[in-house]
Amino acid sequence: MQEFFGWLGETLGDLIRFVVDLLILFFHNLGGASRGFLQGLSTSLGIPPTLMSLATLLVGLWLLYLALRALMRRRLVATLIWAILGVTVLSWLIQ
Repeated sequence: MQEFFGWLGETLGDLIRFVVDLLILFFHNLGGASRGFLQGLSTSLGIPPTLMSLATLLVGLWLLYLALRALMRRRLVATLIWAILGVTVLSWLIQ
C-alpha cells in the first residue's frame, strides 16, 4: 500500500512540474512575441517603442474610430471634428 501512494505522489509531482514548465514556456514565448510585435510596429511607423508613444498611437486610432462611428450615424460635423483630432494626434507621432 505504501508503494502505491509513493508512486501516486511521484506521478502527481511530475504532472504538476510538467504543467508549471509548460506555463513558464508559454508566458516566456508570449512576452517575446509581444516585444517583437511592438518593436516591428514602432519600426514600421517610425516612432520610438516607448509606452507613451504607443499610448498616443492608441488614442489617435481611437479618435479615428470615433470619426468612423460618427460617419456611420451621418453626423458630418462630428465626423470632421473627430477626424481632425485623430489625424492631429497621429501627426505628432509620425513625422
